[in-house]
Amino acid sequence: MAHIEQHLADLQSPDVSVRSRAAESLCLAGQAAADGATALVQACGDPEEAIQTWAVAALEDLGTPPLTQLSELQSLITASEPLVAYWAITLCGRLELEAKRCEPELIQMLSSSSDTAVRERAAWALGKIQTTTPEGLAALRRATESGSPRLARVAQTAGNEAEN
Repeated sequence: MAHIEQHLADLQSPDVSVRSRAAESLCLAGQAAADGATALVQACGDPEEAIQTWAVAALEDLGTPPLTQLSELQSLITASEPLVAYWAITLCGRLELEAKRCEPELIQMLSSSSDTAVRERAAWALGKIQTTTPEGLAALRRATESGSPRLARVAQTAGNEAEN
């Protein structure tokens, strides 16, 4: 565990090679790096592509993040960097009903993000948290009428999940 904490601290290093090694090590740590979910999401916004790549690889295999990370993840949902927003939304969606309080941010990103992948992921997450609010259901309905066939399908599936 001490190694994980050191790798998480190293993600903040001004040295690119230190950050890159840390991201790679966290990726290789698998689920043991779960307590660093928020730091890995933030690393998706690193200016160095190699660090972003390792962070994404780590997040793909991370599974459900600890509930203790929810507040920080919630604050990253509306990040201006699309990859950061995408992964914050993804991890909140993985928490399913535990992330219900993230609904306003998810609706915001579904309705206003300029990044199609972020909008799709927000629709997916609204299905996972089983949105039942009029605002959430309306946002999903609007998304089903979007010009993007994939977004429309994801929103339709999310709406169906929310109703069940």
